Amino acid sequence: MTSTSPAQRRPARFRPALPSTLTRTSGLGLGISMLWFSLLVLIPLCAVVITASEGGWANFWRAITNAQTRSAIVLTLEAAVAVTAVNVVVGTVIAWVLVRDRFPGKGVLEVVIDIPFALPTIVAGLVLLSLYGKDDSPLGINVANSGASVYLAFLFVTLPFVVRMVQPVLEELDLEVEEAAASLGASRFTTFRRVILPSLAPAITAGAALSFARAVGEYGSLVLLSGNLPFSSEVASVRILSAIENDNPEAAASIATLLLLVSLATIVVLDLLQRRISDRG
Repeated sequence: MTSTSPAQRRPARFRPALPSTLTRTSGLGLGISMLWFSLLVLIPLCAVVITASEGGWANFWRAITNAQTRSAIVLTLEAAVAVTAVNVVVGTVIAWVLVRDRFPGKGVLEVVIDIPFALPTIVAGLVLLSLYGKDDSPLGINVANSGASVYLAFLFVTLPFVVRMVQPVLEELDLEVEEAAASLGASRFTTFRRVILPSLAPAITAGAALSFARAVGEYGSLVLLSGNLPFSSEVASVRILSAIENDNPEAAASIATLLLLVSLATIVVLDLLQRRISDRG
């Protein structure tokens, strides 16, 4: 009698090839979509990378390691990461409250959350300056011309992303699954970790990616509030503008390319993280 290993006894899993549904009409639609996407995204991004490479690796490295530029990039990335972490927690909590709770003024809160989407960023900077940037601030807080102003501006403009990504997913979750888990003895935390979180992970990570990307590229809300002080409150987008104004497009493209690479890496890491959470769930 011959023995077989577990791997040999396990039936192989075959994934049948999906039949192609690309008709002439859908092919035309795909072509138009790719052309539009290329004109708006791919070609401009390629142009930025090509411009950054024109001066060679030495000029690229010199542009991004300049002391003032390095300080601006570090402040931008640190603030973007911190704000994204806050948004993941607070945004999920806000979405939970909006979906699962009923309270007076809920409709008003729904509208207020979307204000950063509709408000021009320069107006957002003016609003923040009037509340948090004067010695006679009605709140008694003055963060103007400091690194704290960068965090504050990023928090304002990125608030809705996680909320609006998580909210529709929460609305579609089946409450009976949670009730079944509770009836089997699962605690609230276990139910959230094993049932709810895996379902929310893709939405949370998508909102986090959008929040991070928006923060990295933010400019308008900082113009009035931060003062753009070198080594203190200057961000990467301001350094890019300064390089362009000084007729140095290669340096501007180098900084932009670095931010692009960081954003792409962040999206990949977040995608891997949400897949791992989903698999564990």
